[in-house]
Amino acid sequence: MNNQPAEPFFLDASPGKRFCLYHPPGKGVPLSQAFIYIHPFAEEMNKSRRMAALQARVFAAMGFGVLQIDLYGCGDSEGDFGDATWEIWKGDIAHARLWLIQQGFASIHFWGLRLGALLALDYAKNEEAEDDPVKFVLWQPVGNGKSFLTQFLRLKLVSKLMSDDTDKATNVQDFREKLGVGEALEIAGYTLSSAMAAAIDALKLGQLIVKNSEVYWFEITPDTGRGLSPASTSIVETWSQSGICPKVLLMPGLPFWATQEISECHELLAATTKAVESSFGVQP
Repeated sequence: MNNQPAEPFFLDASPGKRFCLYHPPGKGVPLSQAFIYIHPFAEEMNKSRRMAALQARVFAAMGFGVLQIDLYGCGDSEGDFGDATWEIWKGDIAHARLWLIQQGFASIHFWGLRLGALLALDYAKNEEAEDDPVKFVLWQPVGNGKSFLTQFLRLKLVSKLMSDDTDKATNVQDFREKLGVGEALEIAGYTLSSAMAAAIDALKLGQLIVKNSEVYWFEITPDTGRGLSPASTSIVETWSQSGICPKVLLMPGLPFWATQEISECHELLAATTKAVESSFGVQP
């Protein structure tokens, strides 16, 4: 790949500034289409940085601009994670999109991983419909925010059981009750506010339907031949009934956003690249 160097910068947002990494398309390529990458939640962001960088470079080599943004309170952006809200994060996407438009890109697509996929959809579904379909590349989208939050809270439960913590909470429901009365929780090095917990809890992928959109859903499975889970199949059916027929692609691989060591899934990179080549009108 003959890529131009990625360009780091801080984007004015509200509140504060966001750290961004812009991957320009190859020299001489017109500024036509671009992706905004929306990273996953908490430590999943750090675990997936390498995969995001690899795919971003491929997209840039194909002729796309790619903007990776650290959301408020995440990565190298200003703010504290515990002060972030779902609405601030949606605002971050709006600022990122506006910046790409100001650079001259005509079509802005969204590429989200895990909870970042839901954030992208939730942002876009409230925007005014455009003439051209909005395109989404969704990597392993979270199906249900409540289940996701429960899994995150279990990290605190495990930590508590392995320490001398005198907190009387003994199960996930105890933590939920604390959040419900406005308390914040420290979980795996991140402060989870009650407002953020409530926002995540309410998310359901099946309800995040963006009219006039094209969805490319990529799912990693533990082994070859395993199909989409019943819950995900139900979501696809719900979307299809609303006129959105996602293209779902399954491939075996490691859940790189959750592995102990930094890992890669080349099958996902290859499948994503092939799908975008054939469907987005940009050739390498």
